[in-house]
Amino acid sequence: MLNTSDTTLNEQDQEFVHRIAKKIHKSGFTTPAIFFLEMTKPLALLGSHIFIFLGPVINSITQSDNYYRAVQVFEEPKNIELLLNEIERIDYNEKKDKGIKYEG
Repeated sequence: MLNTSDTTLNEQDQEFVHRIAKKIHKSGFTTPAIFFLEMTKPLALLGSHIFIFLGPVINSITQSDNYYRAVQVFEEPKNIELLLNEIERIDYNEKKDKGIKYEG
């Protein structure tokens, strides 16, 4: 699972990050997600404020129980880095299990 030595997230938030990483990996958009997350990491705090501002509008369109939780967890760039590492770890393990040489 997540490397707990460099995180201040509680166990529930770590599991939340792991579930998001699994969903991203299952979607097949691992590489685009990694590029997007790397590009937006420096703007994490600003982005979280925008998502809080847009929260009522977004929640009126889609009912996401974890919307504000995600905003809170990912306002820290180090948590985005944890998500990136978890996505890469899941991808590596899957390729290793299938016997595919990893090029990461």
